[in-house]
Amino acid sequence: MNIEVISSKVFVPSPGSGVGVMGGSYYTTAAGLELVSVHSHTSRSDTVEVAYLRRSEDNGRSWSEAEEWSMRFEDSGGMGRRHVRGGYVDPPTGRYIQVWSEGVLPTDDPLEGMRQWKLHYAVSEDGGRTRTVEEQIICEGESFDAEHPLPGVTVGKNCVMIGDLGQVPLTRSDGVLLMPVQSTPTGPDGEYYNPGAGYTYTDCLLLVGRWAADGRLNWSCSERVCGDPERTSRGLVEPTIAELADGRLLMVMRGSNDVRHELPGYKWMALSADGGQTWGAVEPWTYADGEAFFSPSACSQLIPWADGRLLWAGNISAANPLGNRPRYPLVVGEVDRASGLLIRESVQAVDDRQADDDEMLTLSNFYARDDRETGELLLHYPRFFARGYEAQERWTTDLSLTRVAIS
Repeated sequence: MNIEVISSKVFVPSPGSGVGVMGGSYYTTAAGLELVSVHSHTSRSDTVEVAYLRRSEDNGRSWSEAEEWSMRFEDSGGMGRRHVRGGYVDPPTGRYIQVWSEGVLPTDDPLEGMRQWKLHYAVSEDGGRTRTVEEQIICEGESFDAEHPLPGVTVGKNCVMIGDLGQVPLTRSDGVLLMPVQSTPTGPDGEYYNPGAGYTYTDCLLLVGRWAADGRLNWSCSERVCGDPERTSRGLVEPTIAELADGRLLMVMRGSNDVRHELPGYKWMALSADGGQTWGAVEPWTYADGEAFFSPSACSQLIPWADGRLLWAGNISAANPLGNRPRYPLVVGEVDRASGLLIRESVQAVDDRQADDDEMLTLSNFYARDDRETGELLLHYPRFFARGYEAQERWTTDLSLTRVAIS
C-alpha cells in the first residue's frame, strides 16, 4: 500500500484564543455528495461548550451557515453536558443516525461523567435535515429504563458512553446495527470501580440495534470486553470495529500504562465469531509478523476501504509511551483481513511533530472517511498543545483536514 499526503488545510478555524475545534464531516445519504459537518469548541479536557452543524450539497466545496447546538443545559442536579459523536448512514435503509453522550454532572467535574453518562440517538429519514426519532438508548425488557438503561449500568453509579470520533457503527450483513461503546465497571458494592488506579477505567462492548417498524431501533448489548488491570491500568477504551474476510469481527481498543509506566503501552484486540455477541481473549494488537508495537493511550479508527482493504489510523510510538503521550506521529496502515493484524510495511506517517511544535503535541481526536468523488482518505483533526501543555494558548487550535491518496 502506498500513501501520499495531498494537502492539509484548515477545515474550521479556531474562534479565538484558548479555544480548540474538534469534529468531522459525514455523508448523510447512502449515495451522493450531501454532507453534514459537526464541530465543537473546547477549552478544557473532556468538556465541550458548544457544537455547530453545517450542511453541504456539493461534497464540501461550500457550506451553509452554522447552526448552534448547545452542549450544556441547566438541570436541578447540576450542570447538564453533552458530547456529540458524528454521524453514520445505515446502508440497507439509508437512514442517517447520530449518537451522543449526555449526563448531569453535580459539580461540573468531567470525572463525574464516569457515573453519569448515558447515550442518546437520533434517526433522520431525509439526510439529517429533520429527526424522526430522538431518544435515550435503553435496552429492550421491562427491567430497563432511563436510570438503568442496559445490563450492568445504573446512572449515578456507573456509565455508558462514546469516547471519541473513531467509534464508528457497523451494519452487519443481516441489517443489524453494531455500535461500539465503553462503560465503567462496578465493584462488589455496586459503585464505579477503578481497579487499575489510573485516571479512569472502562470496559468495552457493543450496543446491538435492530430496526422496528416505526423507524426506531430496538436495543440489546453484547457481553463486556474486559482488560486486565495488571496489564492496562485504565482498562479498555474507545473500541473501533470491522469485519474480517471470514466474517469474524475485530475490535481494536485503546489501553494505557497511566500510573504504571513500567508496563508496555499497546493497542489491544479481541475477535468475535458470532456477530459481536461474545468475544475471545483480549491480547495486545500486533503486526502481522507477530511483533508487538508501542502505542499511546489515544483513539484509533478501523476504516473499511472501497476496494475491500481494511485501513487503520492511529498513533505508533518509537519507544514505550507514558500514558497518553507522545500522541505523534499520526499514521495510516493496512490491516490483514485474514488475521486482523496490522501489516508492518504498510504503515506510514501522515503528520508528525515539526521543529516548532512542543513535545506535548497531540495528533489525535480524529475522524477519518473516504471522499466519494476523489477516492482519497480524509482525516479531520486538531493539533492540540503544539505550543505546550502549560502555555496560555495551549487549547488554541484549528480543525484541520488532511487529504491522503491511497494506492
